[in-house]
Amino acid sequence: MNWLFRDVAGPCLAPRGSVVCIGAFDGVHRGHRSVLALACERAAALAATPVVITFAPVPRVFFSRAVAQLMTASERAAALHDCGMQRVLILRFDAALAAMSAEEFIERVLLSRLAAKEVWVGDGFRFGHGRRGNLALLQRAGEAAGFSAHEAPPFMLDGERVSSSRIRALLAAGDFDGAAQLLDRRFTIGGHVVRGQQLGRKLGYPTANIRLGTRVSPVGGVFAVRVTGIRTTAMPSVASLGVRPTVNGKEPLLEAHLFDFDGDLYGKKIQVEFVQKLRDEEKFDSLDAMVQQIDRDARAARSILGCSTKATAGETT
Repeated sequence: MNWLFRDVAGPCLAPRGSVVCIGAFDGVHRGHRSVLALACERAAALAATPVVITFAPVPRVFFSRAVAQLMTASERAAALHDCGMQRVLILRFDAALAAMSAEEFIERVLLSRLAAKEVWVGDGFRFGHGRRGNLALLQRAGEAAGFSAHEAPPFMLDGERVSSSRIRALLAAGDFDGAAQLLDRRFTIGGHVVRGQQLGRKLGYPTANIRLGTRVSPVGGVFAVRVTGIRTTAMPSVASLGVRPTVNGKEPLLEAHLFDFDGDLYGKKIQVEFVQKLRDEEKFDSLDAMVQQIDRDARAARSILGCSTKATAGETT
């Protein structure tokens, strides 16, 4: 990908100059996209290149804080590029970057790497070692170096500012419709299907499994979902996301049972779109009790998603 870059060092990525947006951009929600659209407009007016700077991991994760995230770094980069950013600089946030002063960041990244003409940041933006850098520092440096720095206007919806933290709170509360309004799409988790214990198949509920790895999900429990990436249309499904305490699971796993489907999905990349939460994860006294609850979950999901009912694993026809 000739638009994605990871390093501070290297040749100038925008020889004609750039309009730069800086931020975490988790979720690339409607507020983010309004700023990115503004940057594209300004870049066109200045005959410059629209560029975004973001970080992986995000600084809060680097400093040992477990933070739920709406997107993986690769999903974020792709979404930013789709919004018109001709260069995506997704910097490795490591000890060296954490120790870099605000002045050095301006010199090495904004000037040498990006030849910035304009810089756009969000409300309360801080950068550099000890979080010493802010908008005022950017503006003073810009006066000397020949670029301007601006605070992006907030994007409001129903009188409230759209933000990633607000979306995470809505998801945690099970308000998937509210989150979808701010994202302008349903919240999804994607990944490649991996082989699990195959217990679900033995219980009559084969699942497509996605490992979360180190990612912290903003949601957990059992859900009515739709799965894309298999057929031309989304497939109604029921899914669980958690550590599977009944079978002594350890790592978080997303397991989706696709209704009325039988096929090999290992290695397939899928997207799980969350529609409605059914319940929290729980530990059952037996596998039989767990299957009976899964039967109820499957019926509820089918009803929510508007697909026909079918005899479940615990029933006979």
